[in-house]
Amino acid sequence: MFRRPRTPQTPTGSPDPRKTGISMDAPDPTRVLADLVARPSLEGVLEGALGYAATLMGGHVQGYAVVRRGQDHVSAVFGYPRSLLGAALTGPWAAMRSRVVADGSRELYETNGPEIITLLDEASMQEVKVTLVVPLTVRGRHLGALILDRVTSEGITPAVQEAVTKWASAVAPLLGILEGREEWKQAARQLTGALVEAVESRDFDSLGHAQSVTDVSLKLGRAMGLAERELEELWFAAMLHDIGKIHGEQGHAQVGANFLHGVPHLAEAQKAIRHHHERWDGQGEPDKLAAEAVPLYARILAVANAFVRVGEAERLKPQAGKGLDARLVALLEKLPK
Repeated sequence: MFRRPRTPQTPTGSPDPRKTGISMDAPDPTRVLADLVARPSLEGVLEGALGYAATLMGGHVQGYAVVRRGQDHVSAVFGYPRSLLGAALTGPWAAMRSRVVADGSRELYETNGPEIITLLDEASMQEVKVTLVVPLTVRGRHLGALILDRVTSEGITPAVQEAVTKWASAVAPLLGILEGREEWKQAARQLTGALVEAVESRDFDSLGHAQSVTDVSLKLGRAMGLAERELEELWFAAMLHDIGKIHGEQGHAQVGANFLHGVPHLAEAQKAIRHHHERWDGQGEPDKLAAEAVPLYARILAVANAFVRVGEAERLKPQAGKGLDARLVALLEKLPK
């Protein structure tokens, strides 16, 4: 994604890489930014940002990104083990200014406790010779930082530091957007949960049913390898699958689907709600869809719903290949208890 053929010669007026230290293999940053926008997750954007920053530095670089949410957490890695993800730590980015740390990882080791130091040792960070720290800041708000490490004694020129700092300033607004999206996503979930609980409270026996179906649905979705975006939509489908019962039992699937009318990014969730009472054998409702014509999320909901009601995966076997997708029933049986 980040490579293109080496430029055969330095264009007139361009900086000489032998003097600046900036890699001439670096692609057009606008192209890279477009790629990052196509990866709408915090980790995806930060991984891409680290990769391009490493290219600007000429390679032989490992790095990680920290995001400031109360305490600083590692949210992406480049060249380092993924065991670092989620680690809460402090380090040379605390002042949130661009700087070159010439004494390797000493500051990182001095400011963290034994558990974090164990993680650092496992990542061989004790071998770091020089570090470039670049803050991620939007309109004075410090969102986090990119940290690029070298284990060689090769220095980092001022031109390279400036180039990476400018790159970070281009990436930071994307993080601001994603962070806002995460806040709205959390708010949407809370509001959805409150709405579902209000509906379920009308029938005491239904309290907690939607959450239970959601938990099982997400386990199935993860076991199938669904992406985070798909799991997010599955979450809404499962939580809202019985929301139509606010107008009674009859036709509640169609009524519930109408709640998501005009919400484009939940179009698949709308289909799942409408069709979660279809059957694999085509004898369900409302449209008598059969087999894989039944939307995948609807098939997942049907299995999860049935499991929550009967309590044991073994008791679903008689419905496999009849009312329920046999492959999903088999997958449910393999899930950890």
